[in-house]
Amino acid sequence: MQSKNLFINLKNGVKYITFPKLESRDEIRHIFSSRIGGVSTGRYSSMNLSFTNGDSRENVLKNYKILCEVADIDINNLVLSHQTHTNNVRIVSDKDRGTGIFKEPFTDVDGLITNTPGVALVTQYADCTPLLFFDPVKKVIASSHSGWRGTVKEIGKVTVQKMKDNFGSNPGDIIVGIGPCIAKCCYEVDMPVFEEFKKINYLDLDKIFISKGNGKFMLDTAEANRQILVNIGIDERNIDISDLCTNCNCSELHSHRATKGERGNMAAIIELK
Repeated sequence: MQSKNLFINLKNGVKYITFPKLESRDEIRHIFSSRIGGVSTGRYSSMNLSFTNGDSRENVLKNYKILCEVADIDINNLVLSHQTHTNNVRIVSDKDRGTGIFKEPFTDVDGLITNTPGVALVTQYADCTPLLFFDPVKKVIASSHSGWRGTVKEIGKVTVQKMKDNFGSNPGDIIVGIGPCIAKCCYEVDMPVFEEFKKINYLDLDKIFISKGNGKFMLDTAEANRQILVNIGIDERNIDISDLCTNCNCSELHSHRATKGERGNMAAIIELK
């Protein structure tokens, strides 16, 4: 696994990814996991961070503890939701610490926002597109899970709008990391998916889709999310965009498509110090 755009790190046997523009900011901690460095076995091997796909709770908790130690984040600070491909984005605070880890997760929430230090936002992935946000002026962070359904529902735009409305964020100040996901090389979709993207009239579909004929297309969700974020005012110079395909790198990154669903989950975590 090699990247020209993101940092690939190895610490204590754990392989993980960070975003250069976020890494340069002392006010936050963040991490995106790989498959490498956990205790899970079999199809979950080895860093699985999902409590709901059949792995033992004991193993998943150990994996979170290992990953949090690498990231210098207290596991008790984590906030985790039950993701269902919505564009629902929830603001969380200190009282929500431990949600999804030691108490029931929020349901039907695919994005989380906070301005509270010591609240670590967790979103999970196995091909969908991770979006991490940091406003260094208003000191606000967010994390949103954007599969193709979340992308056509413009969850990135919804997240930025909530940061504006609730915390006074200026989109031009926000730094964004678009993380590893299934890429255009491997993500074949059909005409109904293409038609959903056509409804967003500002998208440059020629940069997002390659037609294969017979109503089939190759889809670039990272590029689609980049365009959505730029449209709402994110400065292109403030975006790190992944060049890692989860399907191509399925030996090191969990991929739903590569394994036909027989897999674990990766996680993105971001926290204000």
